[in-house]
Amino acid sequence: LQTALVSNLYLISQVLYKRFGGNVIISLLGKWESPDYVPAGTSIPVGGLVYYISPPHNLNDFLADPLHGLCYVAFVLSTCALFSRFWINVSGSSSKDVARQFKAQKIIIPGIRGGEARTIKELDRYIPVAAAF
Repeated sequence: LQTALVSNLYLISQVLYKRFGGNVIISLLGKWESPDYVPAGTSIPVGGLVYYISPPHNLNDFLADPLHGLCYVAFVLSTCALFSRFWINVSGSSSKDVARQFKAQKIIIPGIRGGEARTIKELDRYIPVAAAF
């Protein structure tokens, strides 16, 4: 999902930049260039939001512009964590769903009394954290 999000942002940004390149708002979304060292017809982001969510090309690029590299790492980690939290709720792996499965299979967590509500509370300590990592 994260890759699809980035691909869509790239596509939208490139199309808008080619059509309305002089617009300030479009430039904030992304500036694109076709340097000599890339194949013909290929553009790379050189500014704007899409530049900061694109990976640095190599270690030298990372060292030359550490803000770019750190923004990319932060973006990837945060979007993956958000999508995993979303996936837990959609896929039936939330604490409530797992507690229901435990109850149906007559599984108990040792040391936990108080029924399904207490089991959900205990599972809430682990499932969201595990999904974020």
